[in-house]
Amino acid sequence: MTAQWLERAALHYLERYGASSEMLRRTLRRRVDKRARARGEEAEPYLPLIEETVARAVRAGLVDDARFAAARLATLRRRGTSTRGAGAKLAAKGIDRTLIAATLAAEEEEAGESRDHELEAARAYARRRRLGPFRPAADRAERRARDLAAMARAGFSIGLARDVIEADPESES
Repeated sequence: MTAQWLERAALHYLERYGASSEMLRRTLRRRVDKRARARGEEAEPYLPLIEETVARAVRAGLVDDARFAAARLATLRRRGTSTRGAGAKLAAKGIDRTLIAATLAAEEEEAGESRDHELEAARAYARRRRLGPFRPAADRAERRARDLAAMARAGFSIGLARDVIEADPESES
């Protein structure tokens, strides 16, 4: 395992996926661990090479945590992920908490008062899961409590969940 091998592995990964620096680091670590096991070696001596490779990718602009966080947040919002859920998913991808907070703040600042991302995400989540106004009218009253619980588990506040679940089906179409 050489620096060139690690660089090729990193480039191959980055050609296929958008990644944070921590995601790239984890991927390279798995590759090194697997190869070291196959050769009966220890992986520890190669850790500095992994750090060098990740640093080189960051310097080259191939990996940008802020750009990744903003793009991933936009994707999560379209899918109907709450602010709390989006923060947790970004943290799981290795994004620093301060960068997560800055990305969420930038999203709110960019939108201003014209759009409420949390409300839009809640509606998207309800639409995707067919909750509340997106459920057949005959089942709405019977499934109200379950729909509210699903929204709460997804990280939406009870007030927002209630607003979305009890909304008029005509206005949500």
